[in-house]
Amino acid sequence: MEYFSLPNMKALATLRAVVEQGGVEEAGVRMHVGQPAVTKRLRSLDESYGITLMQRKGRKLELTAAGERVYAFARLVLDHQSLLLDDLSFLREGRNRLRLEVNTAIGEHLLPDLLLQFNDAHPEYQIESRMGYTRRIQTRLSTGLADLALLEQAPDNPEILVQKWLDDELLLVCGRGHPLWGKGMIPLDRLEQLRYVLREPNSALRTVLDKALGDVGIRHLCIDMEVGSTDTIIEMINRGSHVSFLPRFAVDESLSNASLYHLKIHGLRIMRTLWIARTRANLNNKVVEAFIRLLR
Repeated sequence: MEYFSLPNMKALATLRAVVEQGGVEEAGVRMHVGQPAVTKRLRSLDESYGITLMQRKGRKLELTAAGERVYAFARLVLDHQSLLLDDLSFLREGRNRLRLEVNTAIGEHLLPDLLLQFNDAHPEYQIESRMGYTRRIQTRLSTGLADLALLEQAPDNPEILVQKWLDDELLLVCGRGHPLWGKGMIPLDRLEQLRYVLREPNSALRTVLDKALGDVGIRHLCIDMEVGSTDTIIEMINRGSHVSFLPRFAVDESLSNASLYHLKIHGLRIMRTLWIARTRANLNNKVVEAFIRLLR
């Protein structure tokens, strides 16, 4: 392949800007260049790929079928370029930073105290933290864009090393206004009669929950809403007639102050493990080691 004939990043960025900003003039303002420069870059893309990528319809420029494909490619390349620049910036600044990834529930309930404790113990180190799904975190770990992760589900990538962090339990909880408040243990078959607000299907919590319920023959819950935040679910069940399965670490305080009630289920207890994950490349990372010592 003749690599010298490939389009450059500025041309791809210009195509993306024209599409996302709504026109040549708007793209020029966004990229701090004049309209002739924008037009010239779009023309260079057509020449590089040997096909027209945008065509005018009325007063607007629209992507052709080929342009749709190149636009999707431009987004992918530019997003990866941004990640690469972040990674290189990290390398330039030395090894006194920790890039930490956590699942959402851990980030909402356990991470704040951990960050404060770590800052008190190691003010010389910096932590950058992100929340996300296990699969995305796993990708960032394996590609070197993250140093350490705290997960509700163990990754299945052989390049990622995991160690047990905490035991946790998924509890069925309700608010004060629910008819089952204070009723003690409920039979297993009652679960299919309740109304639920649950975490979304892609979350680690739902993966564990769906498997545990399936193992005891519960396959159809009445799920009214699926929400991407544990804190939001707690607020919702405090106000309404729904129940939810939530991590013990997320509801301990609410159970202690009696704003939530733990509904025990005859014949079902859902236990799980929270995990520490990192790659082999970070076995001798001093900041990673310091954070793990804090965790343990």
